[in-house]
Amino acid sequence: MHVLHVIEATIGGTRRHVVDACRGLRARGVRVTLAASARREPTFRDDLTALARVGVDVRELPMVRSIAPHKDLAHTLALRSLIKALRPDIVHTHSSKAGALGRLASWSCGIGARIHTPHTFAFLFSAMFSSTSRALFRAVEKELSRKTDRFIAVSSDEAATFASADFIPASKVRVVGNGIDPLRFENAAAIERASLGVPRHAPLALVVGLLNVAKGPDLALRALALPALANVHVAFAGSGELEATLRKLAHELGVESRVHFLGWRDDVPELLATCDALLLPSRWEGMPYIVLEAMASSRPVVATPVDGARALLADGLSGHLCRSSEPEDIADALAAVLKQGDDARRLLGKAAQAKVRANFTLEHMVEGLLGVYGEFA
Repeated sequence: MHVLHVIEATIGGTRRHVVDACRGLRARGVRVTLAASARREPTFRDDLTALARVGVDVRELPMVRSIAPHKDLAHTLALRSLIKALRPDIVHTHSSKAGALGRLASWSCGIGARIHTPHTFAFLFSAMFSSTSRALFRAVEKELSRKTDRFIAVSSDEAATFASADFIPASKVRVVGNGIDPLRFENAAAIERASLGVPRHAPLALVVGLLNVAKGPDLALRALALPALANVHVAFAGSGELEATLRKLAHELGVESRVHFLGWRDDVPELLATCDALLLPSRWEGMPYIVLEAMASSRPVVATPVDGARALLADGLSGHLCRSSEPEDIADALAAVLKQGDDARRLLGKAAQAKVRANFTLEHMVEGLLGVYGEFA
C-alpha cells in the first residue's frame, strides 16, 4: 500500500498528527510519501528530515495558507504531476488548503482514494473569519465533499460536527482518535516552580497551545480576574500572534503578577508534572492532544465543552467540563478542581491514565488509519 499525505498547516496538533501518522505507518511497512509546505513554520523542516531518515519519501511544496489563485493553481498542478508519477493508493489530505489542493489534484487525474482529515473546518471559526469568508469556505468544502471518499474525524464529537454541517454523508465518515505515547508523560519529573516565576505553594493552572483566538487564552485571563480564582496562577506554554495583546489584557485586568508567559517549550511533560491542573479554554478543537497528555500525566483537566474534550471528559471520571466557554463558568470549574483534595485528584488521574492507555495510544491511531485505508487498498 502506498499513501500520499498532503499538508500545509504545519503547526500545532495537525503537524503532530501527520508526523506521528507518517512515522507509525512507515513502521508498519506502509510506503509513505509526504508532500508538505514549511512556509508557515520553518522548523517543520526538522520533522521532514527526521521522517526521511525512517524511510518517508518527503516532497516539499511551498503551499500558502491564504487564498492565492495563481500559486494555488500551480501547487495543484504540481500535486497532480506528483500523483500521476507515484500513483498512490491513498491520497490523504489534512486541513483546509492542502485538503482543497490535494483532493482536486487526485480527482482531476482519477488516481488514489481521497481521504480527508479536516482537523476542524475553517467555516466554523466565527471569531476568526467574517461571515462572507465562512460562507465561501463552506461552499468550497461542500463541493469538495462530493469528490471525497472518506472523511476522518479525530473524535466522536467532531464526527457529530461533520453531521451538523449537513453536506457530509454519514456513510463517508470514520472516527480515528488522536494517539500519544503515554510513557513520556507518565514518567516525567516536576520542575522547580521558582524557575517559572510561580510561588511554591500557589495553585497553578497550565495552558498549553498556540496563543491565538481558537485556543481562547483571553478567556483564561478573564476567568483568572474573577473572585473564584483570586489566588491562582496561570502559566501559558506557547507562542503566537496574540502574545502582546494578552500581556496588555493581563495588565488591564490586574492579573499580570499571576500570569506567566513561558513561550514555546519542549518540556511540556515536565510542566504538566509541575502544575495542579491543565486548563483548556479553547473555542474550537477536534481532539486536543494536550488533554490526552494531561490525562497520561495524571493531571486533572478543566476544559471548555469543545469537540474532543466532551468525548474525553463527559463521564466526569477523567476530568471536568465547563458548563460553557464563558469566563465565569471556566472560573467556577477550575476553582472546584483546585479545591479537591489530593486523594480525589489522584483517583481522577488514575482513571484518566487508564483511559488513554486503553483507547488513545499511537498504536490505536495507526490501526484506525489502516482500517480506513483498507477499505480501498
